[in-house]
Amino acid sequence: MPFFFEPFPTVEYDIKKNGKTEILTNLTLRFKVQAALKDRTAVFYDYTVKEGERPDVIAHKYYGDASLDWIILLSNDIINPHFDWPLDFLSFQRFLRKKYGSVQTAKDTVHHYEQIIQTQSVLFDGTIIPEKTLWVDQDTYNLLAAADRKSISSYTHEDNLNEAKREIKILDKKYVTSLVNEVENIFE
Repeated sequence: MPFFFEPFPTVEYDIKKNGKTEILTNLTLRFKVQAALKDRTAVFYDYTVKEGERPDVIAHKYYGDASLDWIILLSNDIINPHFDWPLDFLSFQRFLRKKYGSVQTAKDTVHHYEQIIQTQSVLFDGTIIPEKTLWVDQDTYNLLAAADRKSISSYTHEDNLNEAKREIKILDKKYVTSLVNEVENIFE
């Protein structure tokens, strides 16, 4: 994310309250930029982030300019790319080891229990109706029939959260110039 904060102005601020000011990026303008983006009747397209793909790579692919990575992040309400962007496989493994001690421990640890309300089904036209579940406590889980319950490991839970981050929106290219102009006006 080398370009994310590049257009943001800086301010001097005594962050440590010791009489010495530091130069900081003025993040409060981010919300004005977000409002400019959300107020538009722009077109967004669904996109699935591929393994190891970064916002600057996607910006280059779709807008021809890696420095427009901030549009990818803002379009998806991503404040901190280190936490809100999907992890690649190796980073995900490191995350699990740091949080759970090992990948195997994450696989062996029950995160939560679910009651299956509706099983996944496929309609005659190929439409997939997803499974619907409800989180339940262990006592309720134990009272359910085996076909109506499942336990979710910490590994599966974390993997589901990470995979959900892969589904993003990309602003249609024809709106980019207009948005960049609006942002430049905000930063003036």
